[in-house]
Amino acid sequence: MPKKYSNISTGNDSRTALEVLGELYLDSLRVEKGLSPLTVEAYQGDISRYFRFLQKLGIQSPNGIDLKSSLMFASRIGADKSPATRSRILSALKGFHRFLYREGAIEKLEVLGISTPHRRRKIPFVLTADEIERLLDQPDGGVLGLRDRAMFELAYSTGMRVSEICGQKLEFLDEESRFVRILGKGRKERRVPYGRQARDALRLYLEDSRPRLLGDGQSVYTFLNSRGKRLSRVGFWKVLKKHALAAGLPGRVTPHTLRHSFATHLVEGGADLRAVQELLGHSSISTTQIYTRLDMNYLREVHKTFHPRG
Repeated sequence: MPKKYSNISTGNDSRTALEVLGELYLDSLRVEKGLSPLTVEAYQGDISRYFRFLQKLGIQSPNGIDLKSSLMFASRIGADKSPATRSRILSALKGFHRFLYREGAIEKLEVLGISTPHRRRKIPFVLTADEIERLLDQPDGGVLGLRDRAMFELAYSTGMRVSEICGQKLEFLDEESRFVRILGKGRKERRVPYGRQARDALRLYLEDSRPRLLGDGQSVYTFLNSRGKRLSRVGFWKVLKKHALAAGLPGRVTPHTLRHSFATHLVEGGADLRAVQELLGHSSISTTQIYTRLDMNYLREVHKTFHPRG
């Protein structure tokens, strides 16, 4: 039998039993699952939306939740939402129900039978090798130019996410072996090699530019803004956009474009998919398989060259 959560103590505030359990669920995502603050924030919004819907039905404790109420919520998420957004909302709903089940607050997990909208996996936008070269050639030899060149070189050489680049600490860099330690999603750690050109760009930045940006201050982070503080993700995006525009690159360039280009160029060059999965820090190889797309002109040339009737 489920525990009776309808009379759960909420202290002096006016939270319902569901809202208290919702906070415990979000805490478990932060602590046990190690999800990023942005992901937890998105789930928090989804769960709050679910609670508002249940309150309209007069349900304020887990004892009142049943398959009918869950189905009603799922059907009203809205056709105006993208499949990805609807999938995330249902994922939050199902995750919360699993949490309630583990806590003994509900007896059944019927909600898991609700189907998730089909998501078409998009082919990522990538830059060609020549376009990458044009981007990397944009930063000048000034204080910020050396920083930008080092950031772009390291991002393209390792496939790091923008949050990983901005969160990089000096202690994570091993210049001698040319490996960098990366703390990825869920605080999962991986070690990724980087190339000689990235090493040279980093060395120039660390020896010349970074001390001038830092001034009399202190920071454990590798990449700093003009005030000597840790460069933010928004700051990185603005810097990248500026140089991409100057290089005449498409307006679709984002911080993730460098990561997509890194992976795609490796796969097109013949790299083993498992190795690319490890470098990217993907938990599932199915996520990495999106990079198996090859240029159609290349495939046409292969067919023309090697097929007897090409």
